[in-house]
Amino acid sequence: MPELTFEKLSEAVAGGAVALRAKTTLQPAGGEGDKVFPPTYAPEARAEHKYAVEERQVSDKSSVVVLLDSVASQANRAELALLEGWRSKELSFPVPYVDFTVDEDVKDVGELTVLEAPHRLADAIFRDSLLDDTLFRLSDMGQAITDATPRDATALFRYSPTALLFGQWDSTGPKGGLGSKFQRAYVSEIVGMDAVVGRKVSSRIDPLQIEKLNPDEKAFNHEDPRQVWTFDQAEAAKDTKGKAESASRGSDSGEAGQPSKINHGNIAPSIDAQSGGVTISRAVQTTVISLAALRRLRFSGQGRDAESAARTAIAALGVAAIVYQYQIDYDLRSRCLLIPEHAPRLELVGRDGSAPETVDVDRSVAQDILARAAERAAQTGLGWETDEIRLVPAPKLVELIKRSRKVAAAEPPTE
Repeated sequence: MPELTFEKLSEAVAGGAVALRAKTTLQPAGGEGDKVFPPTYAPEARAEHKYAVEERQVSDKSSVVVLLDSVASQANRAELALLEGWRSKELSFPVPYVDFTVDEDVKDVGELTVLEAPHRLADAIFRDSLLDDTLFRLSDMGQAITDATPRDATALFRYSPTALLFGQWDSTGPKGGLGSKFQRAYVSEIVGMDAVVGRKVSSRIDPLQIEKLNPDEKAFNHEDPRQVWTFDQAEAAKDTKGKAESASRGSDSGEAGQPSKINHGNIAPSIDAQSGGVTISRAVQTTVISLAALRRLRFSGQGRDAESAARTAIAALGVAAIVYQYQIDYDLRSRCLLIPEHAPRLELVGRDGSAPETVDVDRSVAQDILARAAERAAQTGLGWETDEIRLVPAPKLVELIKRSRKVAAAEPPTE
């Protein structure tokens, strides 16, 4: 099988293909027939379970499939995969970040990058941070980002090209809902085929054999949340009417103050039919990078060669995301570890419906293609920023975090 090259990718982006496609078959780590656990969602009325299950047409037959990882979740994982490559210095591209370590009260947040912020460079975290002592949106860079559109994406390519790959809506900027929208060019999801929803059981035996209290013996929420609870009513937290709060906070049920309210005691064995996991014949990850979407991006004042070079660099980031996500494994959540049956393979999908050309790609190939693509874009006058883009949180953002934490610390943990 031929290997993907920079030249082949450039030709595809220039018009030789409509999309890059990668399909990966996976199996549960426990082997065929082992149960996996999909993400849960708020069920519809009278729903039998909390999973996203639907019937799809696959080849010449219908199949019941379950969503194991959504498009949005897959985008986040791809971004973290690119972040892994960037932090290891194997991949070089702009990654703006906010450095929270400059303030003692919030230093535990660390450095939050554009690849971790929910809305990427348009996120309120960047909006409320400082670049060279200026609020980001008021800086030259921030204003350029605000003015960027699909008709002239030069600024976004220069400072945050991954936003052009994964999409961005500048809904928190000065233009509000009228802020620029950049289409997602990278789309991926993982589904389980031939899904059968199961059941799970749960129980707990308290080794201390704490079971019940007398009706007139109650535990109360402690006035100091760190101590959680107390038998001494004088130490109890008070509700809005000045009465002692029975454990758990504010509870006025007949079981108020019982051991189960403070996480002691037994839990009777039970069966959960709504989120009991599924068995599948296999899982399939389908990833598509739309070259058609990239070709709609324009870079005002630049020639055709420069625009093609910029689009190729964005596509190269997508190729690297596919390879690096494979390298960091498919541990989607607790009890949902999947094992790929083969290494990544890319298909160059043409517009004429003919059989796609399949090419191999690995970590070193992806690194080389990205480096050459970035170099080529720079040679045409559309290079991206090579200097560090470091912001720090504005004082008001730090204060917001501190106030929120203070409220959260005074509240009991939710069950």
